[in-house]
Amino acid sequence: MTDSKNTTDTGETLPGVAVSDWPETADVTYDVPDWLIPSRVYDILKWLGLIVLPALAVFVGTVGPAWDWPYVDAIVTTLNALGILAGALIGVSAIKQHIDRAA
Repeated sequence: MTDSKNTTDTGETLPGVAVSDWPETADVTYDVPDWLIPSRVYDILKWLGLIVLPALAVFVGTVGPAWDWPYVDAIVTTLNALGILAGALIGVSAIKQHIDRAA
């Protein structure tokens, strides 16, 4: 596929904007941690995934039908799926941290 437009390189990244007009870039270093998520987030996800979301799912599944709440099954399924997601996130982070410590 060819383009009929002029394809010569003018040293510009945008039409009418020369790279020489751009300011100098600063040296930026990023302090990347050895794990995927910080320990505080890990602790919160662990608490949510292991205690809060399963307990909330059982509560909604038990109390919801007694109070004729709509969509109880969908809510319980969603809460359990969120608990599994939190568990998967902390599991990936734990595995990554374990691999990094072994290296």
